[in-house]
Amino acid sequence: MLSNRKIAVLMGGPGSEREVSIASGKAVLKALLGLGLDATAVDVTDASIVLPAGTDLAFNVIHGTFGEDGQLQQMLEDMGVPYTGAGIASSRRAFDKNLAKHAFVAAGVPTPRAEIVDVSKGPALPSFPAPFVVKPPREGSSVGVSIVHDPAKAEAAMADAAKYGNDILVEEYISGMELTVAILDDKAMPIVHIIPPEGVYDMASKYPWLSGSQGSQYICPADLDEETTLAVQQAALAAHRSLNIEVYSRVDVLLDSQNRPFVLEANTIPGMTETSLLPKSAAAAGIPFPELCKMIAELSLSLRA
Repeated sequence: MLSNRKIAVLMGGPGSEREVSIASGKAVLKALLGLGLDATAVDVTDASIVLPAGTDLAFNVIHGTFGEDGQLQQMLEDMGVPYTGAGIASSRRAFDKNLAKHAFVAAGVPTPRAEIVDVSKGPALPSFPAPFVVKPPREGSSVGVSIVHDPAKAEAAMADAAKYGNDILVEEYISGMELTVAILDDKAMPIVHIIPPEGVYDMASKYPWLSGSQGSQYICPADLDEETTLAVQQAALAAHRSLNIEVYSRVDVLLDSQNRPFVLEANTIPGMTETSLLPKSAAAAGIPFPELCKMIAELSLSLRA
C-alpha cells in the first residue's frame, strides 16, 4: 500500500513538546527509510504547514499543541492530504482533558473523581480537600501538572495551571501503579508499568535526555495477574472507544491498592522513539518499531485515502 507513496513526516511544532516531537519524528523517518519507503522530514515551526509537492500521506508526530489538538488535522483535511492517527473531532476530545473526562464518565469508564474549576474571575479551589491533582486542560507530557498534598500549596498549584487556561481540571489523587496501554487497530497491547525515580512521572523523568535527570524504569509486560491485566486493558480500550479515536492511541491508567484501574487520559500522538512506551508495548507484542510505523501508516491510509 505504501510503495510509490510520498510520505511527509511532520515533527516539531510550536508547542512545549517540540524537542520530544523532533526525536519522535527522526525515529519514524529512519524507520520508514529503512523499509525503503519515500519519506521526507518536515520541521513544523509554527501553526502552519508546507508539504512537499505530491505528498500522499502526512505522518503526524507533532505532540501536544497544534499537532494533537485537531488544528493540524483540520488543515490537512482542507488540503485533501490523508494523515496518520486520530481525526479532527477525536483529537480535540482527547487533547482537552475536560472534554475527555466528560466522555469517560458518560461511557462508564473508570476514572478519578474530578471537578472543573473556573479561575477566570480570580483564584478558586475545588470543593474536595487535598490530596488532589491539578491539570491544565490542554497541555501534554505533564506540563503544568501538580500533585497537591499540602493544602497550603493549593493556590500556587492552581495559579501555575492557570497559565495554560482558566478551566482547570482537578482530580482526586489516587496512589498506585502507573501503567500505560497502547491501543492499535482497536486492540489493547501489553501493559507497560512505569516506575519513576522519585514517585512522580513528570517531564524530567519522562525525558531525562532533555534535562539530564534520572529517567524512569519500565516493565513490559507489567507484572500483573491475568485478571488484573484484562481489567486494565478493558478500561483502556473503553476509554479509547469513548473518544472515538482512530487507528491508535496510548492510554494512561492508575492501578490502586485494590487492583482497581482508573483511566487518566488518552494520548493520540504518543512518543514514537524506539524507546518510547507505545513502541515498547508493540515490541512486547512482537511488532518491531519499523513494522509499527508501517502499520500506523497503512491503517491510516486505508481509512482516509
